[in-house]
Amino acid sequence: MSICLRRREFIAGLGAAAWPLAARAQQPAMPVVGFLHSGSADAYAPYVTAFRNGLKQLGYVEGQNIAVEYRWAERQNDRLPALAADLVRRQVTVIIANTEGALAAKIATATIPIIFTAGADPIRRGLVASLNNPGGNITGVKWFSAEVLAKNLQLLHEVVPQTDTIGFLVDPKFPSTAYLSEEMQEAGRKLGLQLRVLSAGTEEEIDAQIAAFAQQQGKALIVGDGTFLVVQQDRIIALAARYGMTTISTSDRRFATSGGLMSYSSSGIDSYRRAGVYVGRILKGAKPSDLPVEQSTTFELVINLKTAKALGLTVPLSLLALADEVIE
Repeated sequence: MSICLRRREFIAGLGAAAWPLAARAQQPAMPVVGFLHSGSADAYAPYVTAFRNGLKQLGYVEGQNIAVEYRWAERQNDRLPALAADLVRRQVTVIIANTEGALAAKIATATIPIIFTAGADPIRRGLVASLNNPGGNITGVKWFSAEVLAKNLQLLHEVVPQTDTIGFLVDPKFPSTAYLSEEMQEAGRKLGLQLRVLSAGTEEEIDAQIAAFAQQQGKALIVGDGTFLVVQQDRIIALAARYGMTTISTSDRRFATSGGLMSYSSSGIDSYRRAGVYVGRILKGAKPSDLPVEQSTTFELVINLKTAKALGLTVPLSLLALADEVIE
Protein backbone atom coordinates (compact mmCIF):
# COMPACT_ATOMS: atom_id res chain seq x y z
CA MET A 1 0.00 0.00 0.00
CA SER A 2 2.74 2.44 0.86
CA ILE A 3 4.46 1.82 -2.47
CA CYS A 4 1.23 2.42 -4.41
CA LEU A 5 0.52 5.53 -2.39
CA ARG A 6 3.92 6.96 -3.09
CA ARG A 7 3.48 6.17 -6.81
CA ARG A 8 0.10 7.96 -6.89
CA GLU A 9 1.61 10.97 -5.10
CA PHE A 10 4.49 11.06 -7.61
CA ILE A 11 2.13 10.97 -10.60
CA ALA A 12 -0.10 13.65 -9.05
CA GLY A 13 2.96 15.80 -8.46
CA LEU A 14 3.94 15.53 -12.10
CA GLY A 15 0.46 16.61 -13.13
CA ALA A 16 0.51 19.62 -10.82
CA ALA A 17 3.91 20.69 -12.11
CA ALA A 18 2.68 20.47 -15.70
CA TRP A 19 -0.28 22.80 -15.12
CA PRO A 20 1.71 26.08 -15.05
CA LEU A 21 3.56 25.03 -18.22
CA ALA A 22 0.30 24.27 -19.99
CA ALA A 23 -1.25 27.51 -18.84
CA ARG A 24 1.72 29.47 -20.10
CA ALA A 25 1.62 27.67 -23.44
CA GLN A 26 -2.00 28.65 -23.90
CA GLN A 27 -1.36 32.36 -23.25
CA PRO A 28 -1.23 34.49 -26.43
CA ALA A 29 2.26 35.52 -27.49
CA MET A 30 3.22 39.13 -26.76
CA PRO A 31 3.15 41.17 -30.00
CA VAL A 32 6.54 42.39 -31.17
CA VAL A 33 7.10 45.79 -32.78
CA GLY A 34 10.12 46.34 -35.00
CA PHE A 35 11.74 49.80 -34.69
CA LEU A 36 14.00 50.51 -37.67
CA HIS A 37 16.00 53.72 -38.02
CA SER A 38 18.96 54.98 -40.01
CA GLY A 39 20.30 56.93 -37.01
CA SER A 40 21.60 56.01 -33.57
CA ALA A 41 19.89 55.24 -30.26
CA ASP A 42 21.64 58.08 -28.42
CA ALA A 43 20.76 60.80 -30.93
CA TYR A 44 17.11 59.78 -31.19
CA ALA A 45 16.38 58.82 -27.57
CA PRO A 46 13.76 61.61 -27.14
CA TYR A 47 11.91 60.32 -30.20
CA VAL A 48 11.84 56.79 -28.81
CA THR A 49 10.32 58.17 -25.61
CA ALA A 50 7.69 60.00 -27.66
CA PHE A 51 6.93 56.78 -29.58
CA ARG A 52 6.42 54.93 -26.29
CA ASN A 53 4.11 57.69 -25.08
CA GLY A 54 2.01 57.25 -28.21
CA LEU A 55 1.77 53.53 -27.56
CA LYS A 56 0.65 54.20 -24.00
CA GLN A 57 -2.26 56.25 -25.31
CA LEU A 58 -3.60 53.01 -26.79
CA GLY A 59 -2.82 50.96 -23.69
CA TYR A 60 0.49 49.40 -24.76
CA VAL A 61 3.53 49.45 -22.49
CA GLU A 62 6.87 48.07 -23.62
CA GLY A 63 7.88 45.06 -21.54
CA GLN A 64 4.37 44.55 -20.18
CA ASN A 65 2.06 43.76 -23.08
CA ILE A 66 4.31 44.40 -26.09
CA ALA A 67 7.98 43.90 -26.96
CA VAL A 68 10.06 46.17 -29.19
CA GLU A 69 13.00 45.04 -31.31
CA TYR A 70 15.27 48.03 -32.07
CA ARG A 71 17.49 48.13 -35.14
CA TRP A 72 19.78 51.16 -35.64
CA ALA A 73 21.84 51.56 -38.82
CA GLU A 74 24.15 54.18 -37.24
CA ARG A 75 23.90 56.30 -40.43
CA GLN A 76 25.10 53.37 -42.55
CA ASN A 77 22.09 53.16 -44.82
CA ASP A 78 23.50 50.18 -46.66
CA ARG A 79 22.81 48.18 -43.47
CA LEU A 80 19.07 48.94 -43.58
CA PRO A 81 18.04 46.14 -46.02
CA ALA A 82 19.64 43.47 -43.80
CA LEU A 83 18.15 44.99 -40.64
CA ALA A 84 14.71 45.11 -42.26
CA ALA A 85 15.03 41.53 -43.47
CA ASP A 86 15.96 40.44 -39.95
CA LEU A 87 12.80 42.00 -38.52
CA VAL A 88 10.73 40.26 -41.19
CA ARG A 89 12.37 36.90 -40.34
CA ARG A 90 11.46 37.47 -36.70
CA GLN A 91 7.85 37.92 -37.84
CA VAL A 92 7.27 41.18 -36.00
CA THR A 93 3.67 42.36 -35.91
CA VAL A 94 4.37 45.87 -37.24
CA ILE A 95 7.42 47.96 -38.20
CA ILE A 96 7.92 51.65 -37.39
CA ALA A 97 10.70 53.34 -39.35
CA ASN A 98 12.04 56.67 -40.57
CA THR A 99 12.01 57.39 -44.31
CA GLU A 100 15.11 55.40 -45.24
CA GLY A 101 14.14 52.53 -42.95
CA ALA A 102 10.61 52.43 -44.36
CA LEU A 103 11.94 52.21 -47.92
CA ALA A 104 14.07 49.21 -46.91
CA ALA A 105 11.15 47.62 -45.05
CA LYS A 106 8.89 48.11 -48.09
CA ILE A 107 11.28 46.00 -50.16
CA ALA A 108 11.53 43.37 -47.42
CA THR A 109 7.79 42.80 -46.91
CA ALA A 110 4.47 43.46 -48.61
CA THR A 111 2.41 42.03 -45.74
CA ILE A 112 3.75 43.29 -42.39
CA PRO A 113 2.27 46.74 -41.64
CA ILE A 114 4.81 49.60 -41.83
CA ILE A 115 4.35 52.95 -40.08
CA PHE A 116 6.78 55.65 -41.23
CA THR A 117 7.86 59.02 -39.87
CA ALA A 118 8.88 60.98 -42.96
CA GLY A 119 10.46 64.37 -43.30
CA ALA A 120 10.45 64.05 -47.07
CA ASP A 121 7.32 63.83 -49.20
CA PRO A 122 6.22 60.16 -48.87
CA ILE A 123 4.57 60.27 -52.30
CA ARG A 124 7.72 61.53 -54.05
CA ARG A 125 9.78 58.90 -52.20
CA GLY A 126 7.44 56.12 -53.33
CA LEU A 127 6.19 55.09 -49.91
CA VAL A 128 2.49 55.68 -50.58
CA ALA A 129 0.23 56.37 -53.55
CA SER A 130 -1.54 59.27 -51.83
CA LEU A 131 -1.86 60.80 -48.39
CA ASN A 132 -5.59 60.13 -47.98
CA ASN A 133 -5.50 56.63 -49.48
CA PRO A 134 -2.00 55.24 -48.91
CA GLY A 135 -2.90 51.72 -50.09
CA GLY A 136 -0.89 48.58 -49.45
CA ASN A 137 0.78 47.89 -46.09
CA ILE A 138 2.27 51.35 -45.45
CA THR A 139 1.09 54.57 -43.82
CA GLY A 140 2.52 56.99 -41.30
CA VAL A 141 3.22 60.57 -40.27
CA LYS A 142 4.70 63.34 -42.40
CA TRP A 143 6.41 65.92 -40.21
CA PHE A 144 8.38 68.17 -42.55
CA SER A 145 7.30 70.62 -45.26
CA ALA A 146 8.86 73.08 -47.68
CA GLU A 147 7.09 75.91 -45.84
CA VAL A 148 9.36 75.26 -42.84
CA LEU A 149 12.39 76.00 -45.00
CA ALA A 150 11.05 79.37 -46.09
CA LYS A 151 10.15 80.23 -42.50
CA ASN A 152 13.68 79.41 -41.30
CA LEU A 153 15.10 81.76 -43.91
CA GLN A 154 12.66 84.49 -42.95
CA LEU A 155 13.37 84.14 -39.21
CA LEU A 156 17.13 84.27 -39.73
CA HIS A 157 16.81 87.32 -41.97
CA GLU A 158 14.77 89.12 -39.30
CA VAL A 159 17.58 88.63 -36.78
CA VAL A 160 20.36 89.72 -39.17
CA PRO A 161 18.60 91.91 -41.77
CA GLN A 162 21.90 93.45 -42.89
CA THR A 163 23.10 90.07 -44.18
CA ASP A 164 22.16 89.30 -47.77
CA THR A 165 24.09 86.01 -48.16
CA ILE A 166 22.86 82.98 -46.24
CA GLY A 167 24.61 79.63 -45.99
CA PHE A 168 22.57 76.40 -46.15
CA LEU A 169 24.45 73.42 -44.68
CA VAL A 170 23.23 70.12 -46.17
CA ASP A 171 24.18 66.46 -46.13
CA PRO A 172 24.62 65.29 -49.76
CA LYS A 173 23.69 61.73 -48.72
CA PHE A 174 20.32 62.82 -47.34
CA PRO A 175 17.81 61.70 -50.00
CA SER A 176 15.84 64.96 -50.15
CA THR A 177 18.82 67.32 -50.27
CA ALA A 178 18.47 68.28 -53.94
CA TYR A 179 14.75 68.98 -53.64
CA LEU A 180 15.13 70.92 -50.37
CA SER A 181 18.00 72.98 -51.78
CA GLU A 182 15.84 74.00 -54.73
CA GLU A 183 13.01 74.99 -52.38
CA MET A 184 15.40 77.03 -50.25
CA GLN A 185 16.88 78.76 -53.30
CA GLU A 186 13.38 79.78 -54.40
CA ALA A 187 12.57 81.08 -50.92
CA GLY A 188 15.79 83.10 -50.97
CA ARG A 189 14.96 84.69 -54.33
CA LYS A 190 11.57 85.80 -53.01
CA LEU A 191 13.29 87.58 -50.11
CA GLY A 192 16.03 89.05 -52.30
CA LEU A 193 18.68 86.92 -50.60
CA GLN A 194 21.56 84.94 -52.03
CA LEU A 195 21.72 81.34 -50.80
CA ARG A 196 25.00 79.45 -50.75
CA VAL A 197 24.65 75.67 -50.37
CA LEU A 198 27.37 74.10 -48.20
CA SER A 199 27.53 70.35 -48.84
CA ALA A 200 29.11 68.27 -46.07
CA GLY A 201 28.85 64.52 -45.54
CA THR A 202 31.77 64.04 -43.14
CA GLU A 203 33.13 65.81 -40.07
CA GLU A 204 36.08 67.08 -42.10
CA GLU A 205 33.76 68.50 -44.75
CA ILE A 206 31.71 70.29 -42.09
CA ASP A 207 34.90 71.93 -40.77
CA ALA A 208 36.08 72.88 -44.24
CA GLN A 209 32.76 74.19 -45.55
CA ILE A 210 32.00 76.37 -42.53
CA ALA A 211 35.58 77.69 -42.44
CA ALA A 212 35.44 78.57 -46.15
CA PHE A 213 32.07 80.27 -45.71
CA ALA A 214 33.49 82.31 -42.83
CA GLN A 215 36.47 83.39 -44.97
CA GLN A 216 33.95 84.67 -47.52
CA GLN A 217 32.40 86.82 -44.77
CA GLY A 218 29.48 84.44 -44.29
CA LYS A 219 27.70 85.37 -41.08
CA ALA A 220 24.35 83.54 -41.21
CA LEU A 221 23.85 79.79 -41.49
CA ILE A 222 20.81 77.52 -41.82
CA VAL A 223 21.47 73.91 -40.79
CA GLY A 224 19.50 71.45 -42.91
CA ASP A 225 17.80 68.20 -42.05
CA GLY A 226 19.07 64.62 -41.88
CA THR A 227 20.45 62.14 -39.38
CA PHE A 228 24.09 63.09 -39.95
CA LEU A 229 23.61 66.79 -39.27
CA VAL A 230 21.53 66.02 -36.17
CA VAL A 231 24.34 63.85 -34.82
CA GLN A 232 26.91 66.54 -35.64
CA GLN A 233 24.97 69.47 -34.18
CA ASP A 234 27.41 70.05 -31.27
CA ARG A 235 30.27 70.32 -33.75
CA ILE A 236 28.30 72.74 -35.92
CA ILE A 237 27.34 74.88 -32.92
CA ALA A 238 30.98 75.09 -31.78
CA LEU A 239 32.17 76.11 -35.25
CA ALA A 240 29.44 78.72 -35.56
CA ALA A 241 30.49 80.19 -32.22
CA ARG A 242 34.14 80.25 -33.31
CA TYR A 243 33.33 82.19 -36.47
CA GLY A 244 30.60 84.36 -34.97
CA MET A 245 27.83 82.95 -37.17
CA THR A 246 24.12 83.37 -36.54
CA THR A 247 22.47 79.97 -36.90
CA ILE A 248 19.08 78.34 -37.15
CA SER A 249 18.24 74.64 -37.58
CA THR A 250 15.38 73.21 -39.64
CA SER A 251 15.36 69.81 -37.98
CA ASP A 252 15.32 69.74 -34.19
CA ARG A 253 14.68 71.95 -31.15
CA ARG A 254 17.75 70.43 -29.50
CA PHE A 255 19.90 72.57 -31.76
CA ALA A 256 18.78 75.72 -29.92
CA THR A 257 18.73 74.10 -26.48
CA SER A 258 22.31 72.92 -27.07
CA GLY A 259 23.68 76.36 -27.94
CA GLY A 260 22.57 77.23 -31.45
CA LEU A 261 20.75 80.55 -31.78
CA MET A 262 17.39 79.27 -33.05
CA SER A 263 15.51 76.23 -34.27
CA TYR A 264 12.24 76.15 -36.15
CA SER A 265 10.76 72.87 -37.29
CA SER A 266 7.86 70.51 -37.20
CA SER A 267 7.88 68.79 -33.83
CA GLY A 268 9.69 65.48 -34.16
CA ILE A 269 8.44 64.58 -30.69
CA ASP A 270 4.83 65.06 -31.77
CA SER A 271 5.41 63.08 -34.97
CA TYR A 272 6.85 60.04 -33.19
CA ARG A 273 4.07 60.17 -30.60
CA ARG A 274 1.53 60.12 -33.45
CA ALA A 275 3.40 57.22 -35.06
CA GLY A 276 3.19 55.35 -31.74
CA VAL A 277 -0.58 55.89 -31.74
CA TYR A 278 -0.77 54.47 -35.28
CA VAL A 279 1.25 51.43 -34.24
CA GLY A 280 -1.19 50.93 -31.36
CA ARG A 281 -4.12 51.11 -33.76
CA ILE A 282 -2.49 48.48 -35.97
CA LEU A 283 -2.01 46.23 -32.93
CA LYS A 284 -5.73 46.62 -32.22
CA GLY A 285 -6.59 45.41 -35.71
CA ALA A 286 -6.59 48.46 -37.99
CA LYS A 287 -5.19 48.12 -41.52
CA PRO A 288 -2.55 50.56 -42.84
CA SER A 289 -4.58 51.11 -46.01
CA ASP A 290 -7.44 52.45 -43.88
CA LEU A 291 -5.24 54.97 -42.01
CA PRO A 292 -4.51 58.17 -43.99
CA VAL A 293 -1.04 59.66 -43.70
CA GLU A 294 -1.11 62.21 -40.89
CA GLN A 295 0.63 65.56 -41.28
CA SER A 296 2.04 66.98 -38.09
CA THR A 297 0.84 70.54 -37.62
CA THR A 298 2.84 71.17 -34.46
CA PHE A 299 5.74 73.58 -35.05
CA GLU A 300 8.27 74.82 -32.52
CA LEU A 301 10.36 77.98 -32.45
CA VAL A 302 13.10 77.94 -29.82
CA ILE A 303 15.39 80.94 -29.28
CA ASN A 304 18.57 80.90 -27.19
CA LEU A 305 19.18 84.39 -25.76
CA LYS A 306 22.45 83.27 -24.16
CA THR A 307 23.80 82.62 -27.64
CA ALA A 308 22.36 85.90 -28.92
CA LYS A 309 24.17 87.78 -26.17
CA ALA A 310 27.45 86.01 -26.96
CA LEU A 311 27.06 87.05 -30.61
CA GLY A 312 26.13 90.61 -29.69
CA LEU A 313 22.70 90.26 -31.30
CA THR A 314 19.37 91.72 -30.30
CA VAL A 315 16.49 89.41 -31.12
CA PRO A 316 13.39 91.40 -32.16
CA LEU A 317 10.61 91.40 -29.58
CA SER A 318 8.21 90.25 -32.29
CA LEU A 319 10.17 86.99 -32.61
CA LEU A 320 10.43 86.49 -28.87
CA ALA A 321 6.67 86.82 -28.66
CA LEU A 322 6.27 84.04 -31.23
CA ALA A 323 8.74 81.65 -29.60
CA ASP A 324 7.54 78.47 -27.95
CA GLU A 325 10.60 78.52 -25.70
CA VAL A 326 13.13 81.24 -24.90
CA ILE A 327 16.36 80.19 -23.21
CA GLU A 328 17.73 82.96 -21.02
